[in-house]
Amino acid sequence: MITVSLVLAKAHLSELLDKVEAGEEVVITRRGRPVAQLSAVIRPKQPLRSLAEFRARMPKWRHASAALLREARDEGR
Repeated sequence: MITVSLVLAKAHLSELLDKVEAGEEVVITRRGRPVAQLSAVIRPKQPLRSLAEFRARMPKWRHASAALLREARDEGR
């Protein structure tokens, strides 16, 4: 955690934001007392899209997957 005065925070805000983006936390003080804390924003996770569209674009196999696996296994003997 980095602690800086308000005067330094105003003068070096973009540098402090770079450090916050890198995962560092910054405490800003006024007259030696902490008054604010900068931390990175937690971005919400994006929901997974449905795989139905992807599956619909897949080419049809000539046999079921289980049959193809058995065939590949038996070729190795």
